[in-house]
Amino acid sequence: MEAKLILQSRSPTVTPSRPADERRCRPVRSVLARPPENLVTERLRLKKLKPADSKAGSSVHNDGWFDLLAINYLSQSLQAATGLKSMSSGYESLMETTAMMSKRFNTKTQQKLVVKAIDNVIPKFILDMASSFPLLIRILLPQSQFTREYFAAFTTVFFAWLIGPSEVRESEFDGRREKNVVYVKKCRFLEQSNCVGMCINLCKMPSQAFIKDSLGMPVNMVPNFDDMSCEMIFGQEPPASIDDPTLKQPCYKLCKANQMHTVKSSGQCV
Repeated sequence: MEAKLILQSRSPTVTPSRPADERRCRPVRSVLARPPENLVTERLRLKKLKPADSKAGSSVHNDGWFDLLAINYLSQSLQAATGLKSMSSGYESLMETTAMMSKRFNTKTQQKLVVKAIDNVIPKFILDMASSFPLLIRILLPQSQFTREYFAAFTTVFFAWLIGPSEVRESEFDGRREKNVVYVKKCRFLEQSNCVGMCINLCKMPSQAFIKDSLGMPVNMVPNFDDMSCEMIFGQEPPASIDDPTLKQPCYKLCKANQMHTVKSSGQCV
């Protein structure tokens, strides 16, 4: 009796067979599992670490507290002068604001607004320090070697946050060698904007006007659009607009501020 029960328990269970059509048409279902949480976090971390501009050879700037203070102050001054608004901070905010200016205003208005913003952004005591003593020198010894070299040294110390690292170089002035040239190996503003029109109308032209009109020092800014370097030659009058080769330069093919890359006689991307 016991042996019979054991054999019955081990015998295979017979189930009714399904029709052949049902077996063939039975769908195959799969479930996509959610990736582990740590994998998602790692992907997001890597995405944040990816540089915004993957162009080879792009410069890296480690802004200190003074640099960030000056950058944000200039950006806010430009926004106040134009009525524009950027939600970013640091140099990105400055680039967003100037890019909007290049699209919103014509070239002359851009230049005037930048001059107004620079005049407001530089603390009065720095303007006094930069202009009072050279002013006395200009009265006694107009356009002396000392004043030109003073402006060159001042620029390299106080404006690296805007234009990037620079150095003072010599040039020949009235038959003599003097250190009146600021050489910027790769202009930060030009590299970030990648726009000839923004370089000309939001940096070169208004800077030349401000330094000449507010500080009494003529300066010729000569950007090199091939390697993005720039020379600021203090004591040299810039050429007239009609003769300035910079204003005839077409914009880059990968201009970040504009979609088309032709150029007007004023140097504006359109």
